Amino acid sequence: MKPNRNETRRQQAIAEAALFTAINSLETIEECRDFLKDLCTPAELQALVDRWQVVEYLQQELPYRKIHDLTGVSVTTIGRVARFVADGYGGYQTAIERTHQSQ
Repeated sequence: MKPNRNETRRQQAIAEAALFTAINSLETIEECRDFLKDLCTPAELQALVDRWQVVEYLQQELPYRKIHDLTGVSVTTIGRVARFVADGYGGYQTAIERTHQSQ
């Protein structure tokens, strides 16, 4: 969070819920793509794509250095993604399970 925000935690939670509601309302890949391209800078979107790609490589049990060589993502970020895959909020795991079911 930005250090100079004047919102209370409750206001921030409401704003966050509104964003999640907007994302949840999207029905197609095209709608999701368009929304994220409108919402994110190209660099932010690329960072999201990179992290999701790291998840896929972690599922293949590739070493961090190999993932770095394939993606250019820093080993530090790869470690952070791996930590959240293993011990995060469960979001990565839910997405992994659902995307693998649909394939």
